[in-house]
Amino acid sequence: MDITINTPALLFPAISLIMLAYTNRFLAISSVVRVLHDRYVKNEPTPVIHAQIKNLRYRLRLIRRMQLLGVLSFLFAIICMYLIFVNEMMFANLIFVISTLFLVASLILSLLEILNSTKSLELELSDIEGLNDPTLVEYIKKKFE
Repeated sequence: MDITINTPALLFPAISLIMLAYTNRFLAISSVVRVLHDRYVKNEPTPVIHAQIKNLRYRLRLIRRMQLLGVLSFLFAIICMYLIFVNEMMFANLIFVISTLFLVASLILSLLEILNSTKSLELELSDIEGLNDPTLVEYIKKKFE
């Protein structure tokens, strides 16, 4: 397969948008960590808070790796464009494949982080799990009692 200089350039907008999404995730998690830290300092630490901290630490590691792979993908796409420019097509093809693999690996880690993000919410809900949501009939009965 022959690639042109436009082929790796197609990765630029995709990688840029992915990096923006990763940064937004990082900022959201950092906000949660700050709130959790305040709860930890003000109150007696609970098992839920400890589990939340463990989960958030894992998610932060995933996001750091996602960002690293995204940046590597971007850099390898630039190197690929340079190799095409100097007409080193064999190396350009290899570097383009590596760039694409970095992007795929970054997306797989993103999927893992998304799947893991629900654990944080489940931990928060575990505190109130004993509370039952009344049915409509039970709700109406309580209103008229």
